[in-house]
Amino acid sequence: MKLDREEKEIVEAYEKGRLNLRKPSKKEIEGIKGAAKKTMTKDRRITIRLYDHDYQGIQKKALEMGVPYQTLISGIIHRYIEGDLISKTS
Repeated sequence: MKLDREEKEIVEAYEKGRLNLRKPSKKEIEGIKGAAKKTMTKDRRITIRLYDHDYQGIQKKALEMGVPYQTLISGIIHRYIEGDLISKTS
């Protein structure tokens, strides 16, 4: 996962012991839970057409990984959007 400048500063401060941690309030915990739930809720449905050999390939990979093929496709799209997948260059 790539970290932005702010995230890198936070990790550095943590590793150097410069963070003063405190227990979050109940209100903060509820807010965090709500944000996490909203982030993890898949709320869009799409239909795509694939070449048959791509469909069979994705099903085979999903079976090898032990996940549903839709989950694998969703994960691939998410990783691409987040910049975690890169193109091969010739």
